[in-house]
Amino acid sequence: MPPAGASLGDWLQYAERLYAREKLALGQVAASAHDEALYLLLHTLGLPLDSPAHVLAKPLTTAERAAVETMLRRRVVDRVPAAYLTHEAWLGEHRFYVDERVIIPRSYFLEIIPQQLDGWLPDPEKVRRVADVCTGSGCLAILLAHHFPAAKVDALDLSAEALEVAEINVREHRLTRRIALYRSDVFDAVPAANYDVILSNPPYEPSAHVNAQTPEFKAEPRMAHDGGKDGLVIIRKLLQQAGARLAPQGIVLIEVGGLQAAMNREFAALEPHWLRTEDSADCVCLIHAARLQAWRR
Repeated sequence: MPPAGASLGDWLQYAERLYAREKLALGQVAASAHDEALYLLLHTLGLPLDSPAHVLAKPLTTAERAAVETMLRRRVVDRVPAAYLTHEAWLGEHRFYVDERVIIPRSYFLEIIPQQLDGWLPDPEKVRRVADVCTGSGCLAILLAHHFPAAKVDALDLSAEALEVAEINVREHRLTRRIALYRSDVFDAVPAANYDVILSNPPYEPSAHVNAQTPEFKAEPRMAHDGGKDGLVIIRKLLQQAGARLAPQGIVLIEVGGLQAAMNREFAALEPHWLRTEDSADCVCLIHAARLQAWRR
């Protein structure tokens, strides 16, 4: 442990060594130990996340040292995910409140929505109704509302606890008039509507994979991960219901993790198109309303 009077940079190096020694899981907030530890340190000390590099030379006071030690104990020993320690997560410029009731926001839709979505719509400015299925914290519903300023957004989730968190975020983003929250198993409890866009980042991990998760990911609600034996249980139901809910030129977009091959096999008739992502994961598929409606018949 760094000695009394050690700098923030010393504590950052110490935290990185702890991350490596304890093999802490990453990916919920940042992809590297350096980035996550720096984020936690800055947040714990009440420093801006965009603080200049010279802040690392700052010696910690006795009180600051105690706060950092407590934070690192919870992260390293208790394996509490970073976002649950800070009660926040970021998607681009947007901040969201999070706690143990919801999965920590992270999604390829952060790049898909602003960069690719409009190109698949006949007239993006005429989008009036969109849906976010399995909304969790409400983050994607909020991104959709920001992207389509004239649209109403229906945000659906089966978890009443998740919807409590989503309500906090919708309120903080001042979108209560435009985002409606529904407790529903996919569309079962949602009034009929014609959507221009249906988007979902559903539970898609096979149950056996969820059983083997690291403590950080097990800390998240299991129902936000578990997609059934093959990972496709929720996706099947979504696709079965989506055709009747889409406008004639509407589209469905689903993030499916590592299930691309399984989707291509089972839903070949829907001709899923895989959108490119910056890291080449390409795990978001797009399906047109016409394909879904023909498939349903």
